Order: sequence, then C-alpha cells, then structure tokens
Amino acid sequence: MGVIKLFGEDFVRQSIDLNLFFLRIMKEHSFFLEGGFTPVNSNWARQADNFKVQFEALLKEAVCLANGFVSPGAVSSGEIVTKFTLDAERASQFYTGIPIDTGITVAELSLTGGATVNTQTTAQRVFDLNNRAINAAQALIGFKTSILDNVLACRMFTFNYPLLIDHIRREAVLFVELLRRLQNCVMEDMVRFAVEQESFWNRIMAEHAKFIRGLLDPSEEALFETADKFGREFDELTAKALALHNQIALLPQVTQESLQATVRIKDFKRQGTEGILACRIRSVILPLLGDHVLREASHYLRLLEIFNRIA
Repeated sequence: MGVIKLFGEDFVRQSIDLNLFFLRIMKEHSFFLEGGFTPVNSNWARQADNFKVQFEALLKEAVCLANGFVSPGAVSSGEIVTKFTLDAERASQFYTGIPIDTGITVAELSLTGGATVNTQTTAQRVFDLNNRAINAAQALIGFKTSILDNVLACRMFTFNYPLLIDHIRREAVLFVELLRRLQNCVMEDMVRFAVEQESFWNRIMAEHAKFIRGLLDPSEEALFETADKFGREFDELTAKALALHNQIALLPQVTQESLQATVRIKDFKRQGTEGILACRIRSVILPLLGDHVLREASHYLRLLEIFNRIA
C-alpha cells in the first residue's frame, strides 16, 4: 500500500508501457469505427481512417523508443501483442479492405524489456510523445462523442452498438487521464488506484461479454450462454468494486475475485479469437476485435496481479 513517486526512469517506463498498450487500442477503435459506417457516411469513414493513420504513426514512434525500456511484465503479459495479432490484422484487412500497418506488429513481436533507461536522452522524447498522444486521443474522444450523439438522435446509422461507441470513448478518456497524471508527476495512492481501475475494467469486461454475446450467430447457443454468464458475473464484480469506496477493507477479496474471473474470461477470449481465425465460430466478429478484447483482458490481469500483491 501507500504512495509511489515517479522518478525519471519510472516516468519513461510507465509512459512507454501505457503508450504501447493504449495507442494500439486507439488505432483499432478507429479501424472498428471506420468499418461500421454505411456508404452515405463515407466522409466519417475517412475521418476515422485519418485517426487510424495518426495513431499508427504515434505507435510506431512508441515502438522505436520502447526496445529495452518497456517493462518485461508488459511484454510477457500479452497486452501489447499476442500470437494471434498479426493473423487477425491480415484477416480483418482482407475482410474490410481497410489497410493496416502490420509492420508495427512485426516490430512489437521482437520487443525486449529490462534495460537501464538513459533518462537524459529518452525522457524528453517520451514527454513530447505523451503530449501528442493526449492531443490525438482528445480529438478522437470528440469524434466518438459526435458519432454517439448522432446515432442516439437517429441522424446516423452504424453497425457498431451505441454502447460500444460509449465503451471505446470511456477507454480513450482513461488513456488521457493516465497520461496527464504521468506528465504532471502525480503521485498515485495504490489503494485508491486499485479501486478506480477495478471499477473501470470490471465494467469493461462485462461489456465485452455482452458484445460477444450480441455478435455471435444465433446458432452458437453454448457460446452465447457462456458470454451471458460472464456479463452477469462482471456486472456483480463492478458493483462490488464500486462499493469499495465505502468498504475499503474488502479490497483484497474483490481483487482476488476479479483476478479469478479475469483469468477465465481471458481464456474464453483466447479460445474465441482462435476459433474465429480458424473459421470454427459463426459470428459477425472481426478477428481483430477478438484479439483486441483479449489484449485488454491481459492488461487488466497484469494490473490485478500487481493489486493482489499490495491489497
């Protein structure tokens, strides 16, 4: 428990870890938005593609900065890339016709961590990258907000659920908030941070399960039931995490329950991604979406393992 103060080396490592995870998430959000528009909104699709290209450029820069500096735990967790990512990108590009820079993924697959950071030469570049990532993510938040407002007012149709658009907007808001804390050298109280993150990510996991449920073919009844159970379980865990604000003594118990459930939903997502890529599962789920939610589960699991040690 207690407070962690960010020094130069911590700032560089935490910034690189955060950017490697979230910049890929942001570029894929842009890809999913682009693929969900109908021809009448081709101008919106072009804007989404511009965001995708912008985040690809930022991610490429983060990868160039990262080698040797990224945390070994982030590399091994599967939150940056998985063994499915490259195939999922190629398949999703084939299905949609939307180009994806797979060279970034190839570079990420060879990332290594654990080197001593030379903060004098790296910190300023990382600080500048963080600022540009904040600006890009803020613009993307505005874009997502406009789409959601139009959809809810019946001025626009998209094949993305309104909840999904709101869901990916919340993830972008979190990214900006975490980057701002790093830029301002905010000291994190790890107990408060654990409560905040568990409330956020348990809700995200619940919504992932519900999206999977809704995108499966009606014939996939067993998978539908499994996804539905995960949705209900993570709804309950979200409520427990939110209640921690008034019952902080229960943090170790909620963290352990969340960890066990996240291990199981991660395995479900892994099997699902593998099944979609092998054309064994009937759905309207792009392979990259399967890999995307798998990586988010891996990211959350790494956080929970840290919280489990301090709770």
